[in-house]
Amino acid sequence: MFRIVQRASVVVHSVAKQSLQRPAAAAVVSLRGKHGVQESDEAFDARYENFFARPDIDGWEIRKAMNDLQGEDLVPEPKIIIAAMKACRRVNDYALAIRYLEAVQDKCGNRLKEVWPYIKQEIKPTLDELGILTPEDMGYDKPELALKDVYDM
Repeated sequence: MFRIVQRASVVVHSVAKQSLQRPAAAAVVSLRGKHGVQESDEAFDARYENFFARPDIDGWEIRKAMNDLQGEDLVPEPKIIIAAMKACRRVNDYALAIRYLEAVQDKCGNRLKEVWPYIKQEIKPTLDELGILTPEDMGYDKPELALKDVYDM
């Protein structure tokens, strides 16, 4: 009697396993289908500008888009940063605006002294219009309680 139950469970298991498996060829085709799609720089910039310009955007969506931008291997164009600052002002999240400016500074990496002044020059009129200070204006670039560097002694 137990052999019948065991055989029946083996048959049911094999049928369930076959019905749940996807064909391997379909999985490969779907992965390969998205590989060659390239987006131009102008289309990329326009996509993020339009996303940040949406009137119904909320704080979570702004954070998600900013996080996606930080994951890219690029420093965002000033027009994208301006759109992000306006979105932060629309949802009244000043802290998010400042943190994003700090994140953009961090994205400049070793070329901070070359890239950040250009970005700051381009976005400064918008920051003044919106009443947003840069991290340098707020004194965030120099920590007040930092210890002296041992290599500078």
